Amino acid sequence: MPLTQQLLLRFPSFVLGLVIVGGAVLFSIIGVLVVRSFVPKARLKDHHDVAGPILGALSVVYAVLLAFVAVNVWQNFEESNTNVELEANYLTDLYTDSEAFSGDFHQKLGGLLREYKQVVVNDEWKTMARGEMSPKAQELIKQIWSLYTVYAPKTPTEQSFFDESVRKLNQFRELRSLRIMESRVGMQPLLWFVLIIGGLSVISFTFLFGMENLPAQLTMAILLAVVIALVIFVIMAFDYPFTGEVSISSEPFKRMLMD
Repeated sequence: MPLTQQLLLRFPSFVLGLVIVGGAVLFSIIGVLVVRSFVPKARLKDHHDVAGPILGALSVVYAVLLAFVAVNVWQNFEESNTNVELEANYLTDLYTDSEAFSGDFHQKLGGLLREYKQVVVNDEWKTMARGEMSPKAQELIKQIWSLYTVYAPKTPTEQSFFDESVRKLNQFRELRSLRIMESRVGMQPLLWFVLIIGGLSVISFTFLFGMENLPAQLTMAILLAVVIALVIFVIMAFDYPFTGEVSISSEPFKRMLMD
């Protein structure tokens, strides 16, 4: 299990956010104070005309990267949420369409679909937080598929419903596979490395200014660190859609009426 997913699973979001923001703030304060202790502010001021433009260019590049990653993670989270809604809708359609088939098939399929719903809500949603599928749910999918492979429609009406149900079942299985994949695949470690090193670099540039008013310089460094840390925390919180307190709910499955 990736480190970020482990952190989301083991610690509350408030604690993670506090640690990330607090660490960035502490880094900015210590950095400014250490540099000012060893380098006279007059010498730092001599390089303002060079440090200023470099900091501006570096900040723009990093801001573009940070915004791109944040938007991409948010879009993936929303797409995963939409896929869960569609999966629940297909499951409901399969249950409803089964009424067009013979009583024995309808009873067996209805029982399996109801059991699958309960297993997903009560078991698989917990295993997905660890990036794993539920063996029980996987076995039920196999049993549902087996029912369709051996059933022979008896009338043209049954044939129409059967063809449509098989199409929906395939869509349903594909959406489930996507859900499982999205529960275990997060942002690449290399991108995390670039984001963290880039953020530290931007914050570190605030150490190279020798303002006359030290509290004002500390305030600016802290505010910059807080903003960067908050965005990184948001990226982490949304990176795994089914892990942590900020995650997709199983509510679409709970709302399903299968009586």
